[in-house]
Amino acid sequence: MLSDPIQISPSRQLTNLLAMDWSAMRDWVSTLGWPAYRTRQILCWLYQKRILNITEMTDLSLSDRSHLQSIATITRASNVTIRQATDGTKKFLLELTDGLEVESVLIPEDDRLTLCVSTQVGCTLDCGFCLTGQMGLKRNLKAHEIVNQVLTVQDHVASSSRLTSLVFMGMGEPLANMEEVSEAIKRLTNRDWGVGFSPRRITVSTAGLASRLREVAPLGVNLAISLNATTDKQRHELMPAINTLHPLSHLLKACRDYPLKTGRRLTFEYVLLAGINDSMADAKRIPKLLNGIRCKINLIPFNEFHGSLYKRPSAQSIGQFQMILRRAGLDVFIRKSRGRDVLGACGQLGDLQVGNLNNKRSSKEYGK
Repeated sequence: MLSDPIQISPSRQLTNLLAMDWSAMRDWVSTLGWPAYRTRQILCWLYQKRILNITEMTDLSLSDRSHLQSIATITRASNVTIRQATDGTKKFLLELTDGLEVESVLIPEDDRLTLCVSTQVGCTLDCGFCLTGQMGLKRNLKAHEIVNQVLTVQDHVASSSRLTSLVFMGMGEPLANMEEVSEAIKRLTNRDWGVGFSPRRITVSTAGLASRLREVAPLGVNLAISLNATTDKQRHELMPAINTLHPLSHLLKACRDYPLKTGRRLTFEYVLLAGINDSMADAKRIPKLLNGIRCKINLIPFNEFHGSLYKRPSAQSIGQFQMILRRAGLDVFIRKSRGRDVLGACGQLGDLQVGNLNNKRSSKEYGK
Protein backbone atom coordinates (compact mmCIF):
# COMPACT_ATOMS: atom_id res chain seq x y z
CA MET A 1 0.00 0.00 0.00
CA LEU A 2 1.35 3.41 -0.97
CA SER A 3 1.99 5.62 2.03
CA ASP A 4 0.59 9.12 2.10
CA PRO A 5 3.04 11.68 0.69
CA ILE A 6 4.80 13.79 3.27
CA GLN A 7 3.62 17.39 3.41
CA ILE A 8 6.45 19.87 3.03
CA SER A 9 6.28 23.36 4.46
CA PRO A 10 6.90 26.13 1.91
CA SER A 11 10.13 27.06 3.73
CA ARG A 12 11.59 23.56 3.60
CA GLN A 13 14.21 23.19 0.91
CA LEU A 14 14.45 20.03 -1.14
CA THR A 15 17.84 18.29 -1.26
CA ASN A 16 19.50 18.45 -4.68
CA LEU A 17 20.68 14.90 -5.36
CA LEU A 18 23.20 16.09 -7.97
CA ALA A 19 24.94 18.29 -5.40
CA MET A 20 26.13 15.29 -3.36
CA ASP A 21 29.34 13.34 -3.94
CA TRP A 22 29.58 9.61 -3.21
CA SER A 23 30.30 9.94 0.52
CA ALA A 24 27.62 12.58 1.05
CA MET A 25 25.08 10.44 -0.79
CA ARG A 26 26.07 7.37 1.23
CA ASP A 27 25.64 9.26 4.51
CA TRP A 28 22.33 10.76 3.38
CA VAL A 29 20.98 7.37 2.31
CA SER A 30 21.97 6.02 5.74
CA THR A 31 19.98 8.75 7.52
CA LEU A 32 16.91 7.59 5.59
CA GLY A 33 17.35 4.12 6.99
CA TRP A 34 17.86 2.67 3.52
CA PRO A 35 20.38 -0.07 2.64
CA ALA A 36 23.83 1.06 1.43
CA TYR A 37 23.27 -0.22 -2.13
CA ARG A 38 20.72 2.57 -2.64
CA THR A 39 23.69 4.96 -2.96
CA ARG A 40 24.92 3.36 -6.16
CA GLN A 41 21.36 2.96 -7.51
CA ILE A 42 20.60 6.66 -7.16
CA LEU A 43 23.94 7.79 -8.59
CA CYS A 44 23.57 5.49 -11.60
CA TRP A 45 20.21 7.05 -12.38
CA LEU A 46 21.67 10.54 -12.13
CA TYR A 47 24.86 10.08 -14.18
CA GLN A 48 24.36 7.05 -16.43
CA LYS A 49 20.65 7.30 -17.20
CA ARG A 50 20.61 11.13 -16.93
CA ILE A 51 17.07 11.14 -15.56
CA LEU A 52 15.29 14.41 -14.84
CA ASN A 53 12.65 13.11 -12.43
CA ILE A 54 12.83 10.88 -9.36
CA THR A 55 9.75 8.96 -10.57
CA GLU A 56 11.99 7.40 -13.25
CA MET A 57 14.00 5.47 -10.65
CA THR A 58 12.15 2.24 -11.39
CA ASP A 59 14.32 -0.03 -9.22
CA LEU A 60 13.06 1.85 -6.16
CA SER A 61 9.62 0.92 -4.83
CA LEU A 62 6.74 3.30 -5.41
CA SER A 63 6.69 4.20 -1.74
CA ASP A 64 10.45 4.90 -1.69
CA ARG A 65 10.15 7.04 -4.83
CA SER A 66 7.25 8.94 -3.31
CA HIS A 67 9.21 9.57 -0.12
CA LEU A 68 12.34 10.57 -2.04
CA GLN A 69 10.34 12.98 -4.19
CA SER A 70 8.99 14.65 -1.08
CA ILE A 71 12.43 15.48 0.30
CA ALA A 72 14.72 15.70 -2.74
CA THR A 73 14.97 16.94 -6.30
CA ILE A 74 17.20 16.66 -9.38
CA THR A 75 18.27 20.20 -10.22
CA ARG A 76 19.36 20.33 -13.85
CA ALA A 77 19.56 23.41 -16.10
CA SER A 78 15.95 24.27 -16.93
CA ASN A 79 16.59 27.14 -19.34
CA VAL A 80 18.96 26.22 -22.14
CA THR A 81 19.62 28.34 -25.22
CA ILE A 82 21.48 26.82 -28.18
CA ARG A 83 23.13 28.90 -30.89
CA GLN A 84 24.27 26.98 -33.94
CA ALA A 85 27.11 28.26 -36.09
CA THR A 86 27.32 27.78 -39.83
CA ASP A 87 30.04 25.13 -39.36
CA GLY A 88 27.80 22.99 -37.12
CA THR A 89 29.34 24.10 -33.82
CA LYS A 90 26.74 24.69 -31.11
CA LYS A 91 27.08 27.07 -28.19
CA PHE A 92 24.95 26.15 -25.15
CA LEU A 93 23.94 28.86 -22.69
CA LEU A 94 22.79 27.26 -19.43
CA GLU A 95 21.00 29.25 -16.76
CA LEU A 96 22.09 28.41 -13.21
CA THR A 97 19.81 28.44 -10.16
CA ASP A 98 21.00 31.94 -9.17
CA GLY A 99 20.19 33.36 -12.61
CA LEU A 100 23.78 33.51 -13.86
CA GLU A 101 24.57 31.86 -17.18
CA VAL A 102 27.44 29.62 -18.20
CA GLU A 103 28.52 28.57 -21.69
CA SER A 104 29.58 25.24 -23.19
CA VAL A 105 30.54 24.59 -26.81
CA LEU A 106 29.88 21.38 -28.76
CA ILE A 107 32.29 20.86 -31.65
CA PRO A 108 31.55 18.14 -34.22
CA GLU A 109 34.40 16.97 -36.42
CA ASP A 110 34.34 13.79 -38.52
CA ASP A 111 33.33 11.02 -36.11
CA ARG A 112 34.21 13.04 -33.00
CA LEU A 113 32.10 15.19 -30.69
CA THR A 114 34.14 17.43 -28.40
CA LEU A 115 32.55 19.43 -25.61
CA CYS A 116 34.29 22.52 -24.26
CA VAL A 117 33.31 22.85 -20.58
CA SER A 118 33.37 25.90 -18.29
CA THR A 119 34.57 25.88 -14.68
CA GLN A 120 33.76 29.44 -13.57
CA VAL A 121 31.23 32.12 -14.41
CA GLY A 122 33.63 34.67 -15.81
CA CYS A 123 37.32 34.37 -14.91
CA THR A 124 39.63 35.47 -12.14
CA LEU A 125 42.37 36.29 -14.68
CA ASP A 126 42.74 39.25 -17.04
CA CYS A 127 44.23 37.90 -20.26
CA GLY A 128 43.73 40.75 -22.74
CA PHE A 129 42.96 38.55 -25.74
CA CYS A 130 40.14 36.64 -23.98
CA LEU A 131 36.56 37.91 -23.87
CA THR A 132 35.77 35.92 -20.72
CA GLY A 133 38.43 37.83 -18.79
CA GLN A 134 36.59 41.09 -19.44
CA MET A 135 33.65 39.79 -17.37
CA GLY A 136 35.70 39.43 -14.22
CA LEU A 137 34.92 36.54 -11.92
CA LYS A 138 31.26 36.15 -10.96
CA ARG A 139 31.79 32.90 -9.04
CA ASN A 140 33.24 29.41 -9.17
CA LEU A 141 31.06 26.59 -10.45
CA LYS A 142 30.22 23.69 -8.17
CA ALA A 143 31.14 20.16 -9.27
CA HIS A 144 27.55 19.32 -10.14
CA GLU A 145 27.24 22.50 -12.24
CA ILE A 146 30.30 21.45 -14.22
CA VAL A 147 28.98 17.90 -14.73
CA ASN A 148 25.53 19.30 -15.54
CA GLN A 149 26.97 20.86 -18.70
CA VAL A 150 28.00 17.41 -19.91
CA LEU A 151 24.67 15.79 -18.99
CA THR A 152 22.61 18.57 -20.56
CA VAL A 153 24.54 18.68 -23.82
CA GLN A 154 24.40 14.88 -24.13
CA ASP A 155 20.61 15.16 -23.73
CA HIS A 156 20.55 17.36 -26.84
CA VAL A 157 22.80 15.08 -28.90
CA ALA A 158 21.16 12.54 -31.20
CA SER A 159 20.57 9.21 -29.43
CA SER A 160 22.91 7.51 -31.90
CA SER A 161 25.78 9.87 -30.98
CA ARG A 162 27.92 10.25 -27.88
CA LEU A 163 30.39 12.84 -26.64
CA THR A 164 33.89 11.56 -27.37
CA SER A 165 36.12 14.21 -25.72
CA LEU A 166 35.87 16.81 -22.97
CA VAL A 167 38.11 19.87 -22.77
CA PHE A 168 38.08 22.13 -19.74
CA MET A 169 38.85 25.20 -21.84
CA GLY A 170 35.62 27.16 -21.53
CA MET A 171 34.89 30.08 -19.22
CA GLY A 172 37.26 30.34 -16.27
CA GLU A 173 40.60 29.05 -15.03
CA PRO A 174 40.13 25.39 -13.98
CA LEU A 175 43.06 25.30 -11.57
CA ALA A 176 41.65 28.29 -9.67
CA ASN A 177 38.64 26.08 -8.86
CA MET A 178 40.62 22.86 -8.44
CA GLU A 179 38.60 21.20 -5.67
CA GLU A 180 35.34 21.37 -7.62
CA VAL A 181 37.02 20.51 -10.92
CA SER A 182 38.62 17.43 -9.36
CA GLU A 183 35.30 16.24 -7.96
CA ALA A 184 33.59 16.85 -11.30
CA ILE A 185 36.24 14.78 -13.11
CA LYS A 186 35.83 11.95 -10.58
CA ARG A 187 32.11 11.82 -11.35
CA LEU A 188 32.75 12.02 -15.08
CA THR A 189 35.35 9.23 -15.11
CA ASN A 190 33.83 6.80 -12.60
CA ARG A 191 32.81 3.67 -14.52
CA ASP A 192 30.79 2.03 -11.76
CA TRP A 193 28.14 4.72 -11.23
CA GLY A 194 29.47 7.85 -12.97
CA VAL A 195 29.40 9.04 -16.56
CA GLY A 196 32.22 6.66 -17.49
CA PHE A 197 34.53 8.90 -19.54
CA SER A 198 38.09 7.74 -20.10
CA PRO A 199 40.53 10.18 -18.43
CA ARG A 200 42.59 10.03 -21.63
CA ARG A 201 39.65 11.71 -23.39
CA ILE A 202 39.64 14.67 -21.01
CA THR A 203 41.95 17.69 -21.19
CA VAL A 204 42.30 20.35 -18.49
CA SER A 205 43.73 23.65 -19.68
CA THR A 206 45.40 26.26 -17.50
CA ALA A 207 46.68 29.77 -18.15
CA GLY A 208 49.72 28.74 -16.11
CA LEU A 209 49.01 28.30 -12.39
CA ALA A 210 52.38 26.63 -11.90
CA SER A 211 51.92 25.88 -8.20
CA ARG A 212 48.85 23.73 -8.91
CA LEU A 213 49.96 21.78 -11.98
CA ARG A 214 50.83 18.66 -9.99
CA GLU A 215 47.28 18.48 -8.62
CA VAL A 216 46.10 17.55 -12.11
CA ALA A 217 48.36 14.48 -12.40
CA PRO A 218 46.41 12.14 -10.05
CA LEU A 219 43.27 12.65 -12.14
CA GLY A 220 44.90 10.90 -15.11
CA VAL A 221 43.70 13.49 -17.60
CA ASN A 222 45.66 15.44 -20.21
CA LEU A 223 47.13 18.82 -19.31
CA ALA A 224 47.33 21.85 -21.61
CA ILE A 225 49.20 25.04 -20.73
CA SER A 226 48.58 28.43 -22.34
CA LEU A 227 51.99 29.83 -23.25
CA ASN A 228 51.12 32.69 -25.62
CA ALA A 229 54.44 34.52 -25.29
CA THR A 230 58.17 33.89 -25.48
CA THR A 231 59.43 36.54 -23.05
CA ASP A 232 58.26 37.70 -19.62
CA LYS A 233 57.80 41.26 -20.92
CA GLN A 234 55.54 40.02 -23.69
CA ARG A 235 53.63 37.64 -21.44
CA HIS A 236 53.15 40.29 -18.77
CA GLU A 237 51.51 42.58 -21.32
CA LEU A 238 49.18 39.82 -22.51
CA MET A 239 48.55 37.98 -19.22
CA PRO A 240 49.53 40.30 -16.38
CA ALA A 241 47.78 38.55 -13.48
CA ILE A 242 49.11 35.07 -14.17
CA ASN A 243 52.60 36.18 -15.19
CA THR A 244 52.97 38.21 -11.99
CA LEU A 245 52.19 35.08 -9.97
CA HIS A 246 54.11 32.64 -12.16
CA PRO A 247 56.63 34.12 -14.62
CA LEU A 248 57.85 31.99 -17.50
CA SER A 249 60.80 30.49 -15.63
CA HIS A 250 58.56 29.25 -12.80
CA LEU A 251 55.94 27.91 -15.21
CA LEU A 252 58.42 26.04 -17.40
CA LYS A 253 60.14 24.52 -14.33
CA ALA A 254 56.76 23.24 -13.14
CA CYS A 255 56.17 21.77 -16.60
CA ARG A 256 59.54 20.02 -16.54
CA ASP A 257 58.77 18.65 -13.07
CA TYR A 258 55.29 17.46 -14.04
CA PRO A 259 54.98 13.65 -13.58
CA LEU A 260 54.06 12.66 -17.13
CA LYS A 261 53.05 9.04 -17.65
CA THR A 262 54.75 6.95 -20.31
CA GLY A 263 53.45 7.81 -23.75
CA ARG A 264 51.79 11.04 -22.62
CA ARG A 265 52.73 14.62 -23.52
CA LEU A 266 51.96 18.10 -22.30
CA THR A 267 50.16 20.38 -24.72
CA PHE A 268 51.19 24.02 -25.06
CA GLU A 269 48.57 26.40 -26.43
CA TYR A 270 49.85 29.50 -28.23
CA VAL A 271 47.38 32.18 -29.32
CA LEU A 272 48.83 33.99 -32.35
CA LEU A 273 48.25 37.77 -32.31
CA ALA A 274 49.22 39.79 -35.37
CA GLY A 275 52.28 41.96 -34.73
CA ILE A 276 52.41 40.98 -31.05
CA ASN A 277 53.72 37.45 -30.62
CA ASP A 278 53.81 36.02 -34.15
CA SER A 279 57.25 37.12 -35.29
CA MET A 280 59.86 34.75 -36.63
CA ALA A 281 62.00 35.64 -33.60
CA ASP A 282 59.17 34.40 -31.34
CA ALA A 283 58.95 31.16 -33.29
CA LYS A 284 62.70 30.60 -32.91
CA ARG A 285 62.56 31.19 -29.13
CA ILE A 286 59.88 28.57 -28.49
CA PRO A 287 62.07 25.46 -29.09
CA LYS A 288 64.61 26.83 -26.62
CA LEU A 289 61.91 27.47 -24.01
CA LEU A 290 60.44 23.99 -24.36
CA ASN A 291 63.70 22.11 -24.68
CA GLY A 292 63.55 18.81 -22.77
CA ILE A 293 59.75 18.87 -22.27
CA ARG A 294 57.79 16.04 -23.91
CA CYS A 295 55.09 18.07 -25.62
CA LYS A 296 53.12 19.14 -28.64
CA ILE A 297 52.04 22.68 -29.58
CA ASN A 298 48.66 23.94 -30.70
CA LEU A 299 48.78 27.26 -32.54
CA ILE A 300 45.51 29.17 -32.15
CA PRO A 301 45.04 32.07 -34.58
CA PHE A 302 43.32 34.83 -32.60
CA ASN A 303 39.53 34.78 -32.82
CA GLU A 304 38.49 38.41 -33.03
CA PHE A 305 35.60 39.85 -31.00
CA HIS A 306 33.94 43.24 -30.65
CA GLY A 307 36.09 45.80 -28.87
CA SER A 308 39.36 43.87 -29.01
CA LEU A 309 42.51 45.72 -30.09
CA TYR A 310 44.18 42.51 -31.28
CA LYS A 311 44.04 41.14 -34.82
CA ARG A 312 44.26 37.71 -36.38
CA PRO A 313 47.54 37.05 -38.27
CA SER A 314 47.49 36.29 -41.98
CA ALA A 315 47.42 32.68 -43.15
CA GLN A 316 50.92 33.16 -44.56
CA SER A 317 52.29 34.39 -41.24
CA ILE A 318 50.65 31.48 -39.39
CA GLY A 319 52.13 28.98 -41.86
CA GLN A 320 55.63 30.43 -41.54
CA PHE A 321 55.42 30.31 -37.75
CA GLN A 322 54.41 26.65 -37.86
CA MET A 323 57.17 25.81 -40.33
CA ILE A 324 59.92 27.22 -38.09
CA LEU A 325 58.69 25.13 -35.16
CA ARG A 326 58.46 21.97 -37.24
CA ARG A 327 61.99 22.47 -38.57
CA ALA A 328 63.10 22.60 -34.93
CA GLY A 329 61.64 19.12 -34.46
CA LEU A 330 58.45 20.06 -32.60
CA ASP A 331 55.02 18.55 -33.22
CA VAL A 332 52.88 21.59 -33.95
CA PHE A 333 49.30 21.88 -35.15
CA ILE A 334 47.11 24.80 -36.18
CA ARG A 335 43.84 24.72 -34.27
CA LYS A 336 40.83 25.27 -36.51
CA SER A 337 38.57 28.13 -35.43
CA ARG A 338 35.09 26.71 -34.87
CA GLY A 339 31.90 28.60 -34.04
CA ARG A 340 33.28 32.08 -34.61
CA ASP A 341 29.98 33.43 -35.95
CA VAL A 342 28.26 32.65 -32.61
CA LEU A 343 31.23 33.73 -30.45
CA GLY A 344 31.87 30.08 -29.65
CA ALA A 345 35.55 29.90 -30.63
CA CYS A 346 38.52 29.87 -28.27
CA GLY A 347 38.71 33.15 -26.32
CA GLN A 348 35.24 34.31 -27.35
CA LEU A 349 33.11 32.96 -24.51
CA GLY A 350 31.52 35.12 -21.88
CA ASP A 351 30.02 38.40 -23.07
CA LEU A 352 26.46 37.22 -23.62
CA GLN A 353 25.04 40.64 -24.39
CA VAL A 354 27.59 41.33 -27.11
CA GLY A 355 27.11 37.80 -28.38
CA ASN A 356 23.37 38.22 -28.61
CA LEU A 357 23.64 41.47 -30.55
CA ASN A 358 26.24 40.21 -33.00
CA ASN A 359 24.70 36.85 -33.73
CA LYS A 360 21.01 37.47 -34.38
CA ARG A 361 21.56 37.24 -38.12
CA SER A 362 24.16 34.51 -38.24
CA SER A 363 22.89 31.82 -35.87
CA LYS A 364 19.95 29.54 -35.34
CA GLU A 365 18.52 30.02 -31.85
CA TYR A 366 16.62 27.46 -29.79
CA GLY A 367 15.31 27.41 -26.23
CA LYS A 368 14.26 30.51 -24.37
